[in-house]
Parts: sequence; structure tokens; C-alpha cells
Amino acid sequence: MADLITVEDPDDPRLSDYTGLTDVELRRRREPAEGLFIAEGEKVIRRARDAGYAMRSMLLSAKWIDTMRDVIDELPAPVYAVSPELAERVTGYHVHRGALASMQRKPLPTAAELLTSARRVAVMESVNDHTNIGAIFRSAAALGMDAVLLSPDCADPLYRRSVKVSMGAVFSVPYARLEGWPKGLETVREAGFRLLALTPDEKATVIDDARPHRLDRVALMLGAEGEGLSTRALRAADEWVRIPMAHGVDSLNVGAAAAVAFYAVATGRPGA
Repeated sequence: MADLITVEDPDDPRLSDYTGLTDVELRRRREPAEGLFIAEGEKVIRRARDAGYAMRSMLLSAKWIDTMRDVIDELPAPVYAVSPELAERVTGYHVHRGALASMQRKPLPTAAELLTSARRVAVMESVNDHTNIGAIFRSAAALGMDAVLLSPDCADPLYRRSVKVSMGAVFSVPYARLEGWPKGLETVREAGFRLLALTPDEKATVIDDARPHRLDRVALMLGAEGEGLSTRALRAADEWVRIPMAHGVDSLNVGAAAAVAFYAVATGRPGA
């Protein structure tokens, strides 16, 4: 059973996992280095726990203690009960959902390990917006993608904002970082995947015309918001594909485009 500890000092060192949560650069460096991430809100905390992540501690306002009682009772990690005002002083923002948990990261698998059993894979290049990362993972989970591969410079899927936007889907879709870019794509091709680069370029094949749902193994490449895939990444692809647009719209947000494209590559979809 977890210890329920009331804390009244925002400088208490036991709360150090939760300090400065609004300092993006600090947290991006600190969390991977210390092997932790922050789960926010009851549903996300429960999903992280159910996915097998070990809990380091929880930070709860009083009204959430009863709601989280079953979690508190079954875990050995300490639970810090604080006022909403103290939580805001520690974290740097008003914790609307009243519940935070510091979770222990797991070692990441290699890309080769993930590709062994996968058939539908998303590959992200230089996606650094945490909201987009979270949205892509949520769509990947909902639409049956088997894994996500990240270029070395992609944002952290376990950063608090990414986890929150994904509603915990980052815990259910396995991911790995490729070693080198775009050289790491050779690992994907050698595993039997056809590399499809998603681009608004008019020279690209309309994605449904490429019939990706019929392919045995597909890796769908997605670029950063605005810039899209780099020239090097496009050259490394086997085929360029695009989503047809109407009403003069030239492109979609990468999160929305990913959802459309994931549906297009899904096996067993209606009418396919």
C-alpha cells in the first residue's frame, strides 16, 4: 500500500519530479536522462499503469484521493497530497485534472525488433511538436498501426503534452528511434517494407490509387508540420503518395493527414 503524505512546502525535495513542468527545454533534457515521464489525469495514469510502467510517485489534490484510492492501495509508490495552490507553485501551472504521476520509463526496443512482427508502420521525420506527436500516436492506435519509428530528432512521445493529447495511446503503440537518418530507413526496407512518403506534391500518386492496403508490409513516412519530408527522405522512399484535396486547400495538419493515411493503408477496411 502506498504512503499518503501531506506536503505543504513547495520546495520539498520529494516533489522534485514535478518541478518546472512548463519549462519545455528543461523537461525534454531532464526526463529521458532521469528515466521518468509525467502522466496527467486519472485516465492517463491508469493507462500508464496498465501498460506496465512502474510508478515513482503521485501528486494529488485532496478531491482526487478517493477517485484514485484503488491505485493508491495497490502500489508501493508514495502519494503526495497537496493543495491546488501548492501544486501550481511546484509545477508552474494550474493542474486542472488534479492528478499527476511520475512514471519510470522502459528501455526502448530497437527498430529491427519492432519490425519483426509488424506489417503497418508509421515513420516520422523531425516531428517536434508534442501536440502533433500525441495526435499521430492516437490515430496510429485507433487505426491499427503496429508500430511507430522516429527519426533521431523527433520529439519525445512520453513528454507530458504528447501523452495527454494521445490520451495514453503512446503506451499502446510500440515505438523505437532509428539510428541515423535517412540511413536508418534501410533497416525498414530490409525488413520487407515498402516505403511510402506522404507529400502534397502533385507528382505523387493519390494514396488510394497506390492501393497500400493490398501491400504485405507498408511504412508510411510523415514529415514535420509546414516543411514536410526532407528531400533526402523523399529520395529514400519507394513511392510518393498524396491525399487528394478540394476547395483549394493544399495540405492538412500532419496529425489530420496521418489519420487519413493510416486508414488508407489499413488492411480489411470496408470497401477495400
